[in-house]
Amino acid sequence: MTGWTARETAAALRRREVSAVEVAEFFLDRIQRLDLQIGAFLAVSREWALQQAELAQKTIDDGSAGPLSGIPVALKDNLTTREIPTTCGSRILEGHRPVYDAHVVERLAQAGAVILGKTNLDEFAMGGSTESSAYGVTRNPWDTDRSPGGSSGGSAAAVAAGFCPVALGSDTGGSVRQPAALCGVVGFKPTYGRVSRRGLVAFASSLDQVGMFGRTVEDAAFLAEAVSGHDPGDSTSIPFEPVSLEPVPLKGVRLGFPKQLRDSAIDPDVARVVDAALASLRKEGASVVEIDLPSIELGVSTYYVIAPAEASSNLARYDGIRFGPRVDGDGHVGTVASTRGKLFGHEVKMRMILGTYVLSAGYYDAYYHRALQVRGMMAAEFEKVFQEVDWVVSPTSPRTAFRLGEFADDPLALKAMDLCTVPANLGGFPSLSLPCGASDGLPVGLLLTGPAMSDGRLLGTAHSIESALGPFPAPDLG
Repeated sequence: MTGWTARETAAALRRREVSAVEVAEFFLDRIQRLDLQIGAFLAVSREWALQQAELAQKTIDDGSAGPLSGIPVALKDNLTTREIPTTCGSRILEGHRPVYDAHVVERLAQAGAVILGKTNLDEFAMGGSTESSAYGVTRNPWDTDRSPGGSSGGSAAAVAAGFCPVALGSDTGGSVRQPAALCGVVGFKPTYGRVSRRGLVAFASSLDQVGMFGRTVEDAAFLAEAVSGHDPGDSTSIPFEPVSLEPVPLKGVRLGFPKQLRDSAIDPDVARVVDAALASLRKEGASVVEIDLPSIELGVSTYYVIAPAEASSNLARYDGIRFGPRVDGDGHVGTVASTRGKLFGHEVKMRMILGTYVLSAGYYDAYYHRALQVRGMMAAEFEKVFQEVDWVVSPTSPRTAFRLGEFADDPLALKAMDLCTVPANLGGFPSLSLPCGASDGLPVGLLLTGPAMSDGRLLGTAHSIESALGPFPAPDLG
């Protein structure tokens, strides 16, 4: 079953070739046997998963099955769940049990999915390597000395390692697509508002979006269709139908490659793999042209003003009184200071301080207001380009998976890994990474970004590209 896609698993379940309980037990046993070397999961709920599988099998037997009935799914641990603690990879939420399920978790239950557990992440989704989790690092299944990327590294590694067919993560600046690229799987970030954020623990509210991982584009679309759609409980949710894959032939598709990325910090080996993939797409009838996006080079610096500013507001609620454990201090102020000082990690504290600084009197206009202006300019540039090409294309990550600890003394270099992915978040555009080859045995991702609300066509185009490039292998873990 390791090589089965979610679609193939669903078909086998409907044909009664395997039961939902057998599927769940297979993946639960694989996690128990192999996850010690990967560290993808923070919590696995075997008993609950088997209960869900039994219920799913009943619906399959009586003909009332949902689209995901019996399909195992993993959740990034910043999606609230009543049955499993939600820690966000932080000591300040250790053991925290929310009183409600995230909207996407409700939708998974309605679709009949079997939730296996919660995956590791950078603390509060702040990071690009899954090394800032308070509960240990996650390792890349292709090379366990390397990072799976972040912040949704646990979900990406779980799918790559064959611990589950599909998984959910969150993408604030590339946190689904970058780890997907580094782990050799598909990562999809829908248009902002196409998937409800209710129950997604907030990092940067105007940028956060729930995203999907799968071994194939079709599987990512399969999961997206199940969890997307309007949610009246989320004021930013768009009243629109669920996302679904729309077939798009490659012949005549117009792809635009930003010329600014040709002269940027893209690793030459990554560039060669991507260029080879684009050459293959030209043979299938697609056109690839150079486009001008001057502000794309400002994306990382703009993001690292706006995101920390929003985080400094969103994380103010974590004070040791309302959520999680408490570290006593001298009075209320001392207790709050002690709790935050000892239970927040370095990366979270750094971003909260930075965010408070750029919002402070005397600096608001110089930093935050200016960043918002650049954000608007960038979105306008992309929208103009989308009148000339169908999709903006680039490498997903400037380089392949890096060694764990490699950026310990150079945090700015780690942040530069977001170069290609942050524009989609700043503009609210749908974006998808799919494997397009390998460099020195490590996966390379191809990034497609499209205009707002083009999710179905983006998935369809990516599916055609995937078919043209051929299947990408899985790492051999045994």
